[in-house]
Amino acid sequence: MALPTRGAATTFTALAVLITLGLPGPAYADDDDPSAPPGSVTTSPPPDVDANSPGLKLADGATLAPAKVLDIKSVVEDLGGEERREDTNSDVTFALQAEVLFPKDSSKLNPDAQSRIQAIADEIKAQKATTVRVFGFTDNLGSYAHGLTLSKKRAEQVHDRLAAALGSTDITFEVRGYSEDYPIADNTSEQGRRKNRRVEVTFPRGSAAGDKA
Repeated sequence: MALPTRGAATTFTALAVLITLGLPGPAYADDDDPSAPPGSVTTSPPPDVDANSPGLKLADGATLAPAKVLDIKSVVEDLGGEERREDTNSDVTFALQAEVLFPKDSSKLNPDAQSRIQAIADEIKAQKATTVRVFGFTDNLGSYAHGLTLSKKRAEQVHDRLAAALGSTDITFEVRGYSEDYPIADNTSEQGRRKNRRVEVTFPRGSAAGDKA
């Protein structure tokens, strides 16, 4: 009778000790993959729900509230933060940093402003908007009164160039300057102040403005 090798004898002895001590033996993975990830299968069935339960019914005379469409906002900003577009269910807003439109502390449009304003005019035409708001804003440096004058003049300049690009008398404009009111960033840093120095152009989306034949 052949004797087991030393390795086989050692394994046999270890298994015998595990059985004697009542300890579990080595575990092996099943050949087949599990049907669901671990922890995703409940051990008890879901509770039964009685569709006729009084707690699931409206009270006598009660009606469901009208369906409401949630306002979804989409914001897209270029890498430099110079231009931001914000879309909601009702409006489109373009925000242009003052530095890309005007020299420092000036309301005179620079040469690069034309292409940006023309792009906004093209979108206004695409949306067939008949009302456009042009609002100017500054940071909190300097006096509030100076910011109010500067923001209004900048908004007026953008309005004039936008109206010329649109070439339409059927559009109603609302032009205002708000100085340092309504900041969109922290005025304690230059990066935040740069975002706050801006001109915003807002108009209704096509579905809100209504299509014309």
